[in-house]
Amino acid sequence: MTTPLREKIRAIIRANGPISITDYFALCLADPEYGYYKTRDPFGRGGDFVTAPEISQLFGEMIGVFFVEAWRRHLKPIDKLRIAEIGPGRGTMMADILRTIERLEPELYAAASVHMIETSPTLRDIQAKTLADHAGKTEWSETFDAIPEGFLLLVANEFFDAVPIRQFVKTPNGFRERLVGLDADDQLTFAVGVAGVDPILLPPDHREAPMGAVAELAPARAAIMQAISERLFRTGGVGLIIDYGHVEQGFGDTLQAIYRHAYDPPLAHPGEADLTSHVDFSALADVARHCAVHVAGLGSQGDFLLGLGLADRAGALGAGKDASRQEEIVSAVRRLAGDGENEMGELFKALVVTSPAVDLPPFQS
Repeated sequence: MTTPLREKIRAIIRANGPISITDYFALCLADPEYGYYKTRDPFGRGGDFVTAPEISQLFGEMIGVFFVEAWRRHLKPIDKLRIAEIGPGRGTMMADILRTIERLEPELYAAASVHMIETSPTLRDIQAKTLADHAGKTEWSETFDAIPEGFLLLVANEFFDAVPIRQFVKTPNGFRERLVGLDADDQLTFAVGVAGVDPILLPPDHREAPMGAVAELAPARAAIMQAISERLFRTGGVGLIIDYGHVEQGFGDTLQAIYRHAYDPPLAHPGEADLTSHVDFSALADVARHCAVHVAGLGSQGDFLLGLGLADRAGALGAGKDASRQEEIVSAVRRLAGDGENEMGELFKALVVTSPAVDLPPFQS
């Protein structure tokens, strides 16, 4: 099956030669005409995947609890107070966050302006409807830099996984960049180029890696993390990053596509499938430290949510409900915090950074 974007990519390769994984990744998600995020609403049960906020209101509520406690630990700053989300999906999580903050700390809710960083016109319209109750305090922009100065409470959930990566494959001539080219039948295929990589950027044991081993680097993710960290250092604030990934650098091809709720070969449906890869949280934490921003915690999503009181909140939500609703809530908790094959608790990680340095729940010593 062909797609309009596949034809565009093939034309680019015929004219200029194979393209990098970074360029392929970016075209698939952000091409102005045919990019996955530019042309559709991919979230929820009608889209290609269901994110944590769509599974249960409990997820956003726990982040609201976290923001309230973080604000308290920072001695309740009021002047120029900002709450922001990068890549806000349908706006579901921010609605749950704001409802929780308004209930627990009306002063925080009243003082804060809300900033949604979103490039998709389709998703902006959906978010505006979702956040209609907070319309007077919510603004949209396309870039993180557009958030006004002031103390910042920032969340990015399943955002970094959609930022393009580079891949390098071990060959007899060292690690060489992985590309997307055309095969003898004029179909998209993976290829290996001539560009190398500075060994200092590779995992420490790269010399022992077998032939064909894939190393993934993410300079674009590091640049975004640097912008976040520099902002937190300058104005104060807290950043929470949740995504699927790992806490130690290693080898492995994690490039994957999701098409109609199922895994799909990454080259099969460009522009019509979501393209992601696992996030290297150790690299993001290192960027924060290099910017003199305190890493307050790095652990599993399950530990993060349970440490904030997920189980207690689920119990309160289910109190007095019928058996069917209670089972629904138990199932949601299991999906969000469990460590089973189809559960998010271990695969997803949570990174908390803060400036100035304070201990923050639930990772504080």
